[in-house]
Amino acid sequence: MTELLKLLTELPDRLFDGDLDRFAAVLGVTGELRELVRRLPGPPSLYGRADLYHDGTSFKLLEFNVGSPLGGTPRAETCRYLLRDRHFRRFAEEHGLTYVRTGEHVAQALRAAAEPVTGAATPVIGIVESAGGIERHSVSFQAISGMLRWLGFEVVLGDAGQVTEDRGRVLLRGKPIDVALRYFTGYELVAGGQDVEVLLRAHEEKRVVLWTTMLSDLFTSKGCLALLSEERWRGSFSEEERRLIDRLLPWTRTLSSEHVTIDGAEVDLIGHCLAHRRQLIVKPFAEYGGAGIVPGWEVSAGEWERCLRESRGGGFVVQRRVTPRTEPVVDPGSGEIQEYEAVWGVFVAPTGYAGTQIRAAPRQSRAVINMGAQRSARAAPVFEYPGDREGQAM
Repeated sequence: MTELLKLLTELPDRLFDGDLDRFAAVLGVTGELRELVRRLPGPPSLYGRADLYHDGTSFKLLEFNVGSPLGGTPRAETCRYLLRDRHFRRFAEEHGLTYVRTGEHVAQALRAAAEPVTGAATPVIGIVESAGGIERHSVSFQAISGMLRWLGFEVVLGDAGQVTEDRGRVLLRGKPIDVALRYFTGYELVAGGQDVEVLLRAHEEKRVVLWTTMLSDLFTSKGCLALLSEERWRGSFSEEERRLIDRLLPWTRTLSSEHVTIDGAEVDLIGHCLAHRRQLIVKPFAEYGGAGIVPGWEVSAGEWERCLRESRGGGFVVQRRVTPRTEPVVDPGSGEIQEYEAVWGVFVAPTGYAGTQIRAAPRQSRAVINMGAQRSARAAPVFEYPGDREGQAM
């Protein structure tokens, strides 16, 4: 996953000769949003979460969430709570179970990012969301702030509009901060007309660190997966990189394309999609949490055709369906084993592989496993055991 994230962040240089405007235009990022992205240039932070299905043979990438607005890091840390139970701890010791401490990787990244502002001192972290975001997602932010406090940080939570400055110091809700841990996106700022000039200028002047910058938002776009997958760009990657892409990424194309190459033959994209509805899924470039996704196998032929026609204008990809293997889950009440389908959320930090968390739901309940929309969905951390090297290869 680390190597794939590097490829994603190198796309502007590899495909567009370093022209960020051309890259952004291909992803449908223009106007005010493009200016926000261009405002703070520089190499993007290698921080993200890859969401994958295991199809019974190998992992397949569904999407790559790049940058600080991703969620799930506290779930990956719940291993330490399980180990407080003496019975589970004995079981873990007997079987040599270990886990990767995701929070510590995040902490290392925050300390390294803060060095230009704080030197060796521990930075004060401001968790900054779009207007109303802290309240809407209060449970998630309680977990995130709790994890960071356990790791030794002082934490302040607030909305982007609550960032001010006083005598050179950047304040969030009146309290000085050194790092603004960004949970808002450029899309949210533009849609809500929110002004973050104080924060952007302070980052430029090295009075605060915005982590991560909004440049990361570009690489979260599912349009980037199409750029990795499309035949016309394959010459931009080495043979080893092409093998990595082919192993992890399902066939993905932008729906604005007229013709595509499949198995060496050029075909009409819409005609192919109409003929293979049950094997395909349409996804918007920039939405998250399953919003805007249309699985071909869950809609009628007429609904599918309408979806394809409406998505031709840009901003959507079509991706080959990945059918996940089932995972045995023990019902704690009955003791019965049930079959679940799981999304593996693999974290990557500047330090490399940074742990895994899982979202799972009963088999065939929905095409998208979403903790917020499915009452039956569950989350779990991941332990590793001796000889289990697949996760290590992430």
